Amino acid sequence: MALRSDLAFDPWDPAFLADPYPAYAELRARGRVHRYEPTDQWLVPHHADVSALLRDRRLGRTYQHRFTHEDFGRTAPPPEHEPFHTLNDHGMLDLEPPDHTRIRRLVSKAFTPRTVERLKPYVQRLAGELVSRLVEAGGGDLLADVAEPLPVAVIAEMLGIPEADRAPLRPWSADICGMYELNPPEETARRAVRASVEFSAYLRELIAERRRNPGEDLISGLIAAHDEGDRLTEQEMISTCVLLLNAGHEATVNATVNGWSVLFRHPEQLAALRADHSLVPSAIEELMRYDTPLQLFERWVLEDIEIDGVTIPRGAEIAMLFGSANHDPAVFDAPEKLDLTRRDNPHISFSAGIHYCIGAPLARIELAASMTSLLEQAPTLRLAAEPRRKPNFVIRGLEGLSVEIG
Repeated sequence: MALRSDLAFDPWDPAFLADPYPAYAELRARGRVHRYEPTDQWLVPHHADVSALLRDRRLGRTYQHRFTHEDFGRTAPPPEHEPFHTLNDHGMLDLEPPDHTRIRRLVSKAFTPRTVERLKPYVQRLAGELVSRLVEAGGGDLLADVAEPLPVAVIAEMLGIPEADRAPLRPWSADICGMYELNPPEETARRAVRASVEFSAYLRELIAERRRNPGEDLISGLIAAHDEGDRLTEQEMISTCVLLLNAGHEATVNATVNGWSVLFRHPEQLAALRADHSLVPSAIEELMRYDTPLQLFERWVLEDIEIDGVTIPRGAEIAMLFGSANHDPAVFDAPEKLDLTRRDNPHISFSAGIHYCIGAPLARIELAASMTSLLEQAPTLRLAAEPRRKPNFVIRGLEGLSVEIG
């Protein structure tokens, strides 16, 4: 059952990228699963199905723990892409048990709730300083001035990356994350490979230094972490650090600017938030639901599965549409309405199952810190120019968000 060409789902169409949610409603109305030829994937738009599939062990982020490329009916990536895949394939996000279980257990020993909570004063102070500079300047680019530097600095601080070394982190991350878009072009792959080589080389040196001189940072913790004789290999440590940086700020950056862009389009909700800062926690959850930073998450079908009478064979790829699931009226009352007081909000913006985002508590601290600082220090903040959306689908964000102090 392939999608008709007249359907509105087109992840390369600027009109779709500007507002994909009407197309998602059409997908949900037409069924629970759709074959999409341009990406050779099966699209799943309903919340119940996405939630269940995220926990279904017949699906996997990888298949290489069970099959060769040939056995699975897939073509191996080009050899010239190997540095990217070596980096990517040794991170928790793209591993399955038993490797995923072992690595996540070891990382969790260093990335504890206490470690995250201990960062809260630093996060709040840094957010306050960034917003203060924005206010003193009378405005600026909310993305470049606040949304981006905050989570990058926080995760770099956690990892123990010296301030003088942090400038390349965001460009490296952006180049690597380009490979997560649908059908990335070869130029994107070249940039990702170059960033993978450079970032890995930098971290290899930093890990060697931390072995000689351990500190209180996360890299030192990853080196020390062990469990029944298990330790992280050097490649696993490198891949974990890159994953924590990429996942640890991409979602937060985009949630911040997407969220404020939405608030500016809903002045009555923004006014309510300004009048009652206790709404910040529920506002963060609602904004992540309303304009989801990660729109799609992929899984390989390791064993035949059936959805609504349709058999999806082993070797196929499923694309779970998080943005659509977060607007499913079967789960959310009036999903197209922004409601910062929404209490029943089981959004899946942080995924679910064994791949639930390990950094979700940190992301919430960062989002709360920047939002609270902006509400307190810039109560008359307003949009200065219509924002331009990035030409990406999977990772949804803006090129910038120009603001001024009213």
